[in-house]
Amino acid sequence: MQSTPPVISVEELVALKSTGRCIICDARNNAHAAEQYAQEHIDGALFIDVNKHLAKIPDSPQLGGRHPLPRIEDFADTLSYLGITAEHHVVIYDDAHGANAAARFWWMLKAVGHDKVYVLNGGIQQAKRMGFPLNANTVVNAKSPTLYPVTQWLLPTVSMDEVEAMSGNAKSRILDVRSRERFEGITEPIDRIAGHIPGALNLPFTENLDNQGLIRDPRELRKTYEDFFHDIRPENRIVHCGSGVTACHTILAMAYAGLSLPKLYVGSWSEWSNNHKPMITRDDETNRA
Repeated sequence: MQSTPPVISVEELVALKSTGRCIICDARNNAHAAEQYAQEHIDGALFIDVNKHLAKIPDSPQLGGRHPLPRIEDFADTLSYLGITAEHHVVIYDDAHGANAAARFWWMLKAVGHDKVYVLNGGIQQAKRMGFPLNANTVVNAKSPTLYPVTQWLLPTVSMDEVEAMSGNAKSRILDVRSRERFEGITEPIDRIAGHIPGALNLPFTENLDNQGLIRDPRELRKTYEDFFHDIRPENRIVHCGSGVTACHTILAMAYAGLSLPKLYVGSWSEWSNNHKPMITRDDETNRA
């Protein structure tokens, strides 16, 4: 659990930015993210490359999925490169209302013990609506002269083999946050096979947001996830997505709701489906019906 709320409003960002102890990061995650950042970004924001800074892309998704965590030493280098120290407030946004790589970077910073980190509620879309200054000015990071002091990931994760061992255990629960169409095997736009892990249940991460793209009230989120996990102990709760990115938004939502954090299966469906593990596909569901 963290002592500072994990979600920040545009109004709160305005006040925090004026302190001079705030670093803003743009974590848009798409093929044209760097170009979009160069055209327009929140004033003072540094660009985060998901594939370069937030993952160590393997030769094959068999080896940890599409977005495995980087080596802890490399992440420490990234934080120092960005000028982030333990004293800084870090505010992260993306162009998916905060529900994509902004949440992943939040999870990673929390996982190295950084407390003062927040995701901007509503992302860059909300910043535009609220009139927060945006521009195309080049931002030069002030590299920290010392390495960020981290030695290990502190938040709970789970391996593919551990997920397999827990998938048939009634005392465990696996939450798949992908869209219902991907979970049910109707469509799979990214990974090689459509379907889901046996025993997993589906609650799309998009349901953490309201129709304005803002995160739902923490009391509503608390009820949602208490009902979902019911009496499953926190250490037996697993959350995953396609590659370990959007799953972090559900973990963010649970933190915002004041709940204990579940385990993140970083490899997610991209690792599982590429390793010939047991799968529930559309054919299985059709035959069962």
